[in-house]
Amino acid sequence: MPNAPRPDHLAFATRLDAALSSPGEAGLVWSPHSVGSALGLLALGARGDTRAELVGLLGEDLAGHLAELDRAAEADSDLATATALWVDRRLPIEPAFEAELRSRPGAAVHPADFAHDAEGARRAANAEVAKVTRGLISELLAPGTVSPATRALLVNALWVRLRWREPFDPGQTAPRRFASPRGPREVAMMRRSTTLPYARTHGWHMVTLTADHDLALDVLLPEQDSPAPAPPSAATLRALYRASSRVEVDLSLPRFELTWRADLATALAEAGAPTMFSDRADFGGVSAQPLRIDAVVHQARLRVDEKGAEGAAATAVVMRLASFTPRRPVTFTVDRPFVFALRRGATVLFLGRVTDPLDPGPAK
Repeated sequence: MPNAPRPDHLAFATRLDAALSSPGEAGLVWSPHSVGSALGLLALGARGDTRAELVGLLGEDLAGHLAELDRAAEADSDLATATALWVDRRLPIEPAFEAELRSRPGAAVHPADFAHDAEGARRAANAEVAKVTRGLISELLAPGTVSPATRALLVNALWVRLRWREPFDPGQTAPRRFASPRGPREVAMMRRSTTLPYARTHGWHMVTLTADHDLALDVLLPEQDSPAPAPPSAATLRALYRASSRVEVDLSLPRFELTWRADLATALAEAGAPTMFSDRADFGGVSAQPLRIDAVVHQARLRVDEKGAEGAAATAVVMRLASFTPRRPVTFTVDRPFVFALRRGATVLFLGRVTDPLDPGPAK
């Protein structure tokens, strides 16, 4: 039986996947790991409705969510990840948030001067993504995405390579009919007959291709022919993982490659987290200055062939100052008897009351 993902991670992945899916799409690939890592970090610094919505999307156990993603991203020869934050020199970052970010695998914090060199910060972020993804994603952020109004730029990147434990024989790959939404066409179909984890339930079949380092590719096929099947639910996926067992499988699978990119703002709002994109956003645990998210740019690539698979993904969260109505200052007029305490840290050095102030004269 394959290792089933955490229920909260599976729920997040399927919920956002449903919001990203659209009828007639040419194909879709995205990384719940990369998006979840970036949003999970920001959720730790969110407050009020902003935090409540992110918790509703990612799950109550934010620390557990991030810890599981960190374990999945433990570096080896076939996997690399990094998280970096570019912070405007004008923006004070809360020490606890910076410490949390620096504790992540491959994390770094860089100063930036967005007001005078937004393009330099954009190029630096793109270079970091290109390095981590082995050049598969060379320009995550297009010109103009980062501007002088930007105050913080959080970037996560992921690269992974799978080597099948039992590779396909390239000599068995041959043209074969594939029923695409635009009509039947021929594709390069790989073939293999072997024992594999397989499940059939809730109207879906699932076969799992295993690789080294506990990596695996689950391939899901709806029982009913459909030009655009609806994404499976979290409950369906959990049932498939529970039902999986090793059986003899005569597998035919196309070689394929997908590239996809988008701003996830609309989909994230539809999935239940709209406040972080508005002036009502509260990231008080990130900075004392009011911040909101301007864009969540995501790009992913995946190639599957006879030897294995290679994938790359990156997420950039662009943050700017939120417009806000300043609170009226508290009026504190000491015009009647008062109490005072003079402290050093937690120790009270002087404690007293003033009922009739005696003026010592101007400071000398």
